[in-house]
Amino acid sequence: MLLLALDTATPAVTVALHDGDRVLASAGRVDARRHGELLLPAVDRVLADAGTDLASVTAIVVGTGPGPYTGLRVGLMTADTLGLALGVPVHGVCTLDGLARASGLDGPFAVATDARRKEVYWARYADPRTRTSGPAVDRPADIAGELAGLPVVGAGALLYPDAFPDARDPEHVAAAALAEVAAERLAAGLPLDEPRPRYLRRPDAQVPKNYKVVTPR
Repeated sequence: MLLLALDTATPAVTVALHDGDRVLASAGRVDARRHGELLLPAVDRVLADAGTDLASVTAIVVGTGPGPYTGLRVGLMTADTLGLALGVPVHGVCTLDGLARASGLDGPFAVATDARRKEVYWARYADPRTRTSGPAVDRPADIAGELAGLPVVGAGALLYPDAFPDARDPEHVAAAALAEVAAERLAAGLPLDEPRPRYLRRPDAQVPKNYKVVTPR
């Protein structure tokens, strides 16, 4: 088994290679505006660090979000393209599950990432392996009562300390954690998600209402 994992659902562009037992190499950079520019060089760097190449990869693992539309689709389209080119399966893992795995918490706790528009994407966990609700998207003040007393992991918690006073790291997901989730589930014969985006609301981009129509002569 050689899993190539990647995620672009948060401002972090993150890639890792996992052999089924451990992470062989990983790379990541936080830059919300350069997902497309940074992702493939990170893939090349991880493969080089591990002393292998794409032809040796047996499966692709991709974070399915939730996340902003533009960033999230970069990772998913790249994963689909690599899977098709290599003839290997592509598996999805909820991005919030990766943050939960990397939290180091026993539970219960919650995970929250920045959803923009003064909202967060969030989910609740009994432990790092068990999601009990979500993912969902809400304003922090609307879920503060429901999550009162719980540690909350991720950038969404760190952005809104009034709503989430017990905010915890990691801030962003790491592909290494996604790979660990996938490797464990595959070894146990458990299903993984389809590599499809978890869009919980419409894209931020909108078609202008009063754009000029030019008719050819």
